[in-house]
Amino acid sequence: MTSEDLILGIDFGGTKVALGLSDRTGALLAARRLETDAEAGAEQVVTRALAAAAELVSGTPLAAIGVVSPGIVLPDRILLAPNVPGWEELRLAELVSAAFPAVPVAVGTDAKAAALAEWTWGTLKGADPAVFLSLGTGIAAAVLVGGRLLTGANGAAGEIGYNLRTPHDADGFASGAAPLEEAVGGRWLGTRATALLGRPVTAGELFALARENTEAKELVASALDELSMHVANLAIAFDPARIAVGGGLVRSADVLLPALRERLTAAVPFPPELVPARFDQDASLLGAVALALRE
Repeated sequence: MTSEDLILGIDFGGTKVALGLSDRTGALLAARRLETDAEAGAEQVVTRALAAAAELVSGTPLAAIGVVSPGIVLPDRILLAPNVPGWEELRLAELVSAAFPAVPVAVGTDAKAAALAEWTWGTLKGADPAVFLSLGTGIAAAVLVGGRLLTGANGAAGEIGYNLRTPHDADGFASGAAPLEEAVGGRWLGTRATALLGRPVTAGELFALARENTEAKELVASALDELSMHVANLAIAFDPARIAVGGGLVRSADVLLPALRERLTAAVPFPPELVPARFDQDASLLGAVALALRE
């Protein structure tokens, strides 16, 4: 294998950083994970990640590097940045290029990159248009047309976590709110479940409890009713051939997918195929690799 075959992917997240060395088929040859330690700020995260990346690569020449992060990743800053002090001030491309001189670096948003990985190697391959729905701590979507990501005028296409929920919704982005994400995102579902059940509960545990606990079942049903409406509206707007559902909540696919499929069948003139994403833990990391190969 030559340097032309090796891609370094770096996935910066709110709680962890994933690094991987991949070939051009998306096969991870080596990988490593670090804790973000968000409270210590953005600078230390990047410094530790780049040091770990250098160890992972161990002097092997690279064809390209792909780097992804939550938020809208611009050359000089990150908009809609995660809650890590200093994250919005990061110049990711410059920092990575300084650590790996002469290696092409591509940067992008994690959910959009994950969609590209699904289109390149996963369950969205051949679908046009295609939608990737990321359901995890947060909520986001990505649309591909002809295999190209729809980024929008500001790179914010698909940020459906900011969707308004009702005509009377007074809180939106300008007031610091993400209405849909705060209703059905994994972090907030866990918070609501914890308050409801009187003990710490994650979103994944909530879905498992919903199989036998009435209160948990009602909370999940309410969240899926709302989420499925927004997914149906997304399908009506873009008329995709296929929607792939990824993110941490897809581990509860036996509860999640039937609810989404039922709403799509009832509400959308031409219901798209609905499938679980191929990639789970490494979706955004492989997305970074796909982004590097693409750009």
